[in-house]
Amino acid sequence: MEFYSDSLTSYKRLITREVRIGDLVLGNGHPIRIQTMTTTDTMDVQATVAQSIRCIEAGAELVRITAPSKKEAEQLQLIKDALRSQGYTTPLVADIHFTPNAAEIAARIVEKVRVNPGNYVDKKKFEQIDYTDAEYAEEIERIRDRFTPLVKICKEYGTAMRIGTNHGSLSDRIMSRYGDTPIGMVESAMEFLRISRDQSYHNIILSMKSSNPLVMVQAYRLLIQTMQNEFGEIYPLHLGVTEAGDGEDGRIKSAIGIGTLLEDGIGDTIRVSLTEDPEFEVPVCRDLVKRYQAAAGELPLATAGIVPALAAGGPGYNPFEYKRRESFPVDIIGGGQVPVVVADLSGIGKITASDLVAIGYSYDPATDKWTIGDAAADFVFTGHQLLDFALPGTLKVICYPAAWVLAEDKEKYFPIYQDSGFVEAENKSERMNFVMVDCFNDENPLHGFSRLEELAADSTVVICLSSTNQNAMQSVRRMMMELIHRRIQNPVVFITDSKWTTVDEHLIHFATETGALFLEGLGDGICLGISAPESMKNMKVSGRTYLPVSNVYQFMNNTAFSILQATRTRISKTEYISCPSCGRTLFDLQETTAKIRSVTNHLKGVKIAIMGCIVNGPGEMADADFGYVGSGPGKITLYKGKEVVKRNVASEVAVDELILLLKENAAWIEPA
Repeated sequence: MEFYSDSLTSYKRLITREVRIGDLVLGNGHPIRIQTMTTTDTMDVQATVAQSIRCIEAGAELVRITAPSKKEAEQLQLIKDALRSQGYTTPLVADIHFTPNAAEIAARIVEKVRVNPGNYVDKKKFEQIDYTDAEYAEEIERIRDRFTPLVKICKEYGTAMRIGTNHGSLSDRIMSRYGDTPIGMVESAMEFLRISRDQSYHNIILSMKSSNPLVMVQAYRLLIQTMQNEFGEIYPLHLGVTEAGDGEDGRIKSAIGIGTLLEDGIGDTIRVSLTEDPEFEVPVCRDLVKRYQAAAGELPLATAGIVPALAAGGPGYNPFEYKRRESFPVDIIGGGQVPVVVADLSGIGKITASDLVAIGYSYDPATDKWTIGDAAADFVFTGHQLLDFALPGTLKVICYPAAWVLAEDKEKYFPIYQDSGFVEAENKSERMNFVMVDCFNDENPLHGFSRLEELAADSTVVICLSSTNQNAMQSVRRMMMELIHRRIQNPVVFITDSKWTTVDEHLIHFATETGALFLEGLGDGICLGISAPESMKNMKVSGRTYLPVSNVYQFMNNTAFSILQATRTRISKTEYISCPSCGRTLFDLQETTAKIRSVTNHLKGVKIAIMGCIVNGPGEMADADFGYVGSGPGKITLYKGKEVVKRNVASEVAVDELILLLKENAAWIEPA
């Protein structure tokens, strides 16, 4: 395996070693398993059992329960007995941090334990920065001595184990040698995996989680390559984005990270970490997984056309490192400028000024002025329409050639062609022409390449890539590889259409297919469309009130900006890194997250972490600018980056203290 997948141009499931968790079999081509984690206090057996049952009945195939100390680990027996007595046989997973003794108790009770190599034995106090080779080797032996007893217990009891690395909780030792990098994450897990293999213990799953989807995706790819090169086999992989948040943003960030890997056949079990009750995570997982479940005798993501294999030189870019594809600028698109957003309003019969509110523009007739929001689209596609009102200064129109010819303002209006139509067209814009290419949509795999050179010869062309193939992401990515190989540097806009039905399904589809490409550094613009927009009216995410959608066009515009935000390619709003809550949480996470959002959501580009407890919080908030972390009942610790600024702040005043901290660091602006 040269990269991380046997095929980057079609869907093929990565074959991993088979692992058994109780009666559940995972890996080796078995179905992708869905799991979640309880948020109740583990000491409250009744509440934990009740919530576990809700998760199981929602579709969870594994349920994880926190066991931060020996007393919680011992409670797992009561929880397991209560579930089994009611007929629920779903495997249970103990979540362990810092406490080997708790892990050794839990491994004798539940079907699986999860350990974090960053804090299971290693310390994370940054007391020692430089390690000599001898000191480093000595620490490895110390880990071996402390970790081996757990391995032996798991082997004796038939207990599975997840070695789960978190980007934000790498140890001093790993950080000293590898830094805060995907390579460091991989090596952190590999140390524990090597010890397990030395004991002939193989009932292991691995994970590489981060709140940054780009870091997460790169770490999994590196892990696969490392295992294959070192062992000649790959252990099953648990996929997840840590602290994704809630509502629309949490779903998009999770789908970008998890979906990018699933598209390449990577992943044997998934968990979506949302700051919501755990049973609401399960439907999102199911929507992600069902894209790769085919009917009997069919291949998932089968393509209607034939996508050519990789060129001899590989993909043309490094899939383990982010580097944006070089393009030349055409107006405001490409050339290193932030990706543009194209809003498709062509489904509106008669577009008026009030319709632009949905895409970030508000007109005040009294003052004859436009207000432009941070998430205002750069272009609007109108189809056959010319608009009969004056446009806001920053907005431009894309329309079909027949309409464009009639437009008086050729500085505001630009034509869009099919590739064949552009080559044959007599009338073209002197400034900018959009040209659509449906990638590999017929039986001739070379057809998609036939006009590339003609398009590249025109410096006014913005290439718009889409695919009607079922494996659309791979088809578009293969076309991008061809552009790179041919050194074609026209900017590229991705057009992604969704034929799904629910809000969750649309979010996952858009985030997976388009977000995956932006994580590769491949795009200069995004345009989203829904085949049946009327089906979207008045729908909400998962039946809750996180995302009321009375305007499908506002939904698509917000989703486009959220995808660019989550891929860190265009920042248009405050980013929240919010943990999904568990039995260790020391305050009401959902209520507090909503409160902090309400007073800080105007701080464009600021990253705020809202973490439930001191056990995981400081590490998993990773690259946040500011942190709000539970440190005891009713107590909050505030962070600037990874530095503690204020300890044990009363929760009643903690939000006000957070605002004061933002002001002290010039990160606060008064809301408009």
